[in-house]
Amino acid sequence: MTGLDRRPAAATDTRLPRGPLAGFAAGSIGMGVWVTVPGLLLLYFLTDVLAVGPWLAGLALLLPKIADVLLHPWVGHRADVEQARRGDRRRLLLLGCVLPVVFAALFAVPGGLTGASAAGWVAVFFVAGNLLFAAYQVPYLSTPADLRIGYHERTRLMAFRMVVLTLGILLSGLLAPLLTGGDAATRAGYQRMGLVLAVGMLVAMLIGVAGIARLRAGAADPAPAGHGGWRALRTALRDRQFRWLVAAYLAMSTTNHLVLAGVPYYAEYELRAPGLTTVLVAAFVAPALLVTPGWLVLARRVGKQRALLGAQGAFALGSVVLAVGRPAGLAVLIGAVAVLGVAFAGMQLLPFSMLPDVIRAADTSAADTGATGAGTYTGVWTATEATGAALGPYAYALCLTIGGFVASTAGESPTQPDAALAAVRYGFGLLPAVAMLAALLLQRRYTLDATARATI
Repeated sequence: MTGLDRRPAAATDTRLPRGPLAGFAAGSIGMGVWVTVPGLLLLYFLTDVLAVGPWLAGLALLLPKIADVLLHPWVGHRADVEQARRGDRRRLLLLGCVLPVVFAALFAVPGGLTGASAAGWVAVFFVAGNLLFAAYQVPYLSTPADLRIGYHERTRLMAFRMVVLTLGILLSGLLAPLLTGGDAATRAGYQRMGLVLAVGMLVAMLIGVAGIARLRAGAADPAPAGHGGWRALRTALRDRQFRWLVAAYLAMSTTNHLVLAGVPYYAEYELRAPGLTTVLVAAFVAPALLVTPGWLVLARRVGKQRALLGAQGAFALGSVVLAVGRPAGLAVLIGAVAVLGVAFAGMQLLPFSMLPDVIRAADTSAADTGATGAGTYTGVWTATEATGAALGPYAYALCLTIGGFVASTAGESPTQPDAALAAVRYGFGLLPAVAMLAALLLQRRYTLDATARATI
């Protein structure tokens, strides 16, 4: 049976029921906590609570992510092996549900550790957490490609995920700083935050496993023997459309995580109001709850590619406004962050719904060999996302280092040099604008969207 034989045209008209869709989307809450809280607080936790120098703090967050470049494609390979042998990817998903335990340990740094030893603790648990996150994320994001659904239904599926993911990002982004103690954050506060959010993560991730099982029960595509493996990895890396989409997404992921890491610094040192961290997070994340349906409609009318290019351009413009800083006025700056949030919603929905389009196209072209695998492609994709999640905070940490930023422990308020304050502002504004323009130029090289739409 060839890949074309197992995907009759009528099967792509399947419309997924809302119940299983909601269950699938619930798994994104736990994933959102892992992506958001370390990205938002971990660099600040190291430099301003554990007295880790910004260069070492950035390194402690970067090195574990380098391991992801190898780990994620390997997890994708294992996911395809599981799919071929067992008909599902459930065992990896359940393994990933151990992630909340590691999340809690990540912020439970023993009281006697500061500086380099504290950075080592964080780095070790960050590596373990990233591996478990990959075990859950890769089979989770392989689901759209595993289902007999078409171009628009993949976008609808990811729109459900995006709305729920946004809730997870928003709730964790607002609750985490409050649970740590807000302006008076302490080690004990960070431990409390880790435990509370870990419980919510576990519940959400288990619901996601059940939701995926329900979706697959009615619309799963059977994988042929030999599906996936290292041959599929070579196929993915040689796929021109996939390479351009991944390259653009690397720039987008790096930029998004850079902005997220810079929020607490921008609030404290540029706006001089640490409490505004939650306001900025809300302005960045909350718009997705309102505009995701709009991005879905726009993608139907003009295609995913054109809609994504618009999102990237809007993000770059909003970032330039943030580089102006206080002279622009607080209302204007919060509005600029909201513009970033609207664009962020599109950049979370559209690339993730384009990925299964690429996989389906590759499956069709390799129908006689079975060389492709959704898990393998997704493993490379999530490795790219993890790399961006590391490069973003590291780039911001380098800006702080160049500016001479002074690290401190909880309760200390050292005077920062003018160069450090400039680094806080420009690292949060100009650097994201440049990186997003690079993403836009790379994204223009992706040409599959017109072909994918033509198959509807």
